[in-house]
Amino acid sequence: MSGLATMDDSRALVIERLVGDSGEASHVIGAGRSMAERIVSPLQKRFSGEIGAQVTIDLRAVEVSRTTQARSHAGDYFAMAVVPSTVSSDALTMVMDAQAVAVMVCALFGGDPEAAISPIERDLSPLEADVATLVFEEIAQALNGSGKRSLDLRFPVPRAMSGQEARRRVLRDGAAVRLIFGLSTPTESGTITVMIPQRVLLVQRNGAAVGEDETSSQTDWHERFSEEVMRSAVTLEATMPLARMTLGDLARLHVGQVLDIEENAQSQAQLSARNKTLFVCEFGKLGQNYTVRIKQPFDAGQDFIDGLMPG
Repeated sequence: MSGLATMDDSRALVIERLVGDSGEASHVIGAGRSMAERIVSPLQKRFSGEIGAQVTIDLRAVEVSRTTQARSHAGDYFAMAVVPSTVSSDALTMVMDAQAVAVMVCALFGGDPEAAISPIERDLSPLEADVATLVFEEIAQALNGSGKRSLDLRFPVPRAMSGQEARRRVLRDGAAVRLIFGLSTPTESGTITVMIPQRVLLVQRNGAAVGEDETSSQTDWHERFSEEVMRSAVTLEATMPLARMTLGDLARLHVGQVLDIEENAQSQAQLSARNKTLFVCEFGKLGQNYTVRIKQPFDAGQDFIDGLMPG
C-alpha cells in the first residue's frame, strides 16, 4: 500500500486493524444484503437473456469478514479480480471458484445443462479467464448502482487473474462484508465471492444521507435566492425599427434631416431589459400617454431569418 496521506488516515487504519470491524455488524450485513438482493434478479435476466447462459444465480450468504479472506473458500484453482473506485483501489474483490468457471464455460459454449460438468483441476486457461472476467464485469456493473449511492467503480474491470498471480496477489487487510453467490445448472454449482471493504460500503451509504441533506439545503438557498432576484428592479426599453439603409446613406446623414418610418414599424416594436430582447410589441397611445402592447415573445431564430431575407 502506498504512503498514507494524513495522520488521520494512519490513525483510522491502526484502529481498524486492532478493533476488526469499522461498523456495527448488523448494519453492515443489512447494507450488504440489500445490495446483494437487489442485483440477483437483474443478473439472472442478463445471464439468461443477453449473454445466453442458462445458469441460475442466487444469494447464499452475507457475512462480516476481512478482505484477506476473499480466497479462503475458493480452493487451489480460481479466478480473481480487484476493482478500483474513485475512493478506493480495492472497492471490490471478486473470487470465482473453478467449479463456477466450469459451469459458466459450459453454459456459454453449448454444453448440455443436464449433463455432469468436468471439474477444473488446473490453472485456468486464457479463455476461462476471459469468461470469468465477463462474469465479474456483469456483477460489478450491477453492484455499482447509480446516483448518490453509487460505488463509483472504474470500468472496465481488470482482466481476471488466475494461477500463481491470483494466489500471490497481496490483499490489503481490513473489515469487509462478504457476499456469496451461487452459480449453478441442474447438475453442478459453484460460488462467486464478492468482498466489499466496510470503509467503502459505509462511506457510500452515509454519504448518500449527507448528500440528501446538502440537496435540501441547496434547494432552500435556491428558493431564497430566486425570490430575492425576482424582487430586483430592471429598466425596460421599448424600441421601434426606423428604416433600412446602406452604409453610404448612413454616412451622408446630417443634422436636421427627416427620416421616414416604415409602414409597419409601429407594430414591430421590441421590449428589452439589460440588452436582452423579451417581447415583440405594438406602439400606441392612450389619452396623453404612449403605450406598448405585448404581442408575442421574441423569437431570436425567426428574427435572424427575417434579417437574412428582408421584405
